[in-house]
Amino acid sequence: MVIFSLLLLSGQSAATLLGRLYFDKGAKSKWMATLVQTAGFPILIPFLFVSPTKHGIAQSNQTKPPSTLILVSFYTFLGVFLAAYSMLYTIGLKYLPVSTHSLICASQLGFNALFCYFLNAQKFTPFIMNSLFLLTISSTLLVFSNDDSGDSNKTSKGKYVIGFMCTIAASAGYALNLSTTQLAFRKILKETFRVVMNVIIYQSLVARCVILVGLFTSGEWRNLRREMKEYELGNVSYVMNLVWTAVTWQVFSIGAIGLIFKVSSLFSNVISTLGLPIVPVLAVIIFQDKMTGVKVVAILLAIWGFASYIYQHYLDDLESKPKSRIVNDVSVVERA
Repeated sequence: MVIFSLLLLSGQSAATLLGRLYFDKGAKSKWMATLVQTAGFPILIPFLFVSPTKHGIAQSNQTKPPSTLILVSFYTFLGVFLAAYSMLYTIGLKYLPVSTHSLICASQLGFNALFCYFLNAQKFTPFIMNSLFLLTISSTLLVFSNDDSGDSNKTSKGKYVIGFMCTIAASAGYALNLSTTQLAFRKILKETFRVVMNVIIYQSLVARCVILVGLFTSGEWRNLRREMKEYELGNVSYVMNLVWTAVTWQVFSIGAIGLIFKVSSLFSNVISTLGLPIVPVLAVIIFQDKMTGVKVVAILLAIWGFASYIYQHYLDDLESKPKSRIVNDVSVVERA
């Protein structure tokens, strides 16, 4: 679980900053910026041939294997959905300062909680409710502040609103994707290392095909060569930005889906919000984004909300240990 969390946090932070760097240095193609979010999946194919040890991800779901039609439908749904909210995410990142964009993404936790309640029978305790409330408020605060004059990404008020709405919609889409994936693991998918890789690879393959259609239909592909030549950091840096953005998004995907598998989609989303303080601080250093008072309050609320959620998991762990001990004692007695 720790490894998956580190992969999620590092991949998310690096991919967000690289995405902002892409637009800041002169690139303009929204479709290309969206494509690299899913294009890195081939690097995961060798893992399909890795046989995990007995101590790795276990196969705890012994349900009947789903039919090919169900699997194709499921992966197609996830892929199309991934392409849609990835484009919305890209538009938000283009029109908003990276610090503001990252904090608004905290709203995905509130959406995820709602979807988990209906799809995954998630139980809500006072500490979880407090966590969701604080994390949602931390992003909502940013609606009332468009004081970004000192930020690297200067946009009109109209584009700011478009960026905000697209980021909210992308957060809702991502949350629904997580909850649907958790439901699939519980109902139709066998919980194995290979299946986790399949979910990432096949949904990314479908998403890439959808985005490629958009790239060529929109005509943006004609401007890519000129965009690379005009990139402020040079041709090599342009290519390396796209390559490493693709890689870091796949690192993030492994961490996110791994946490869904090991714990829950809501926990995966909470770990994602842990990256909120990381990205804005790095954005201030790298992109000279302005750290306003509203952003500072939003970060503190996000940290408080995360701590509240982790404390609930700590209480759950304390409660489960006596039960596990009783079960083990009974097993020992029965064997005797």
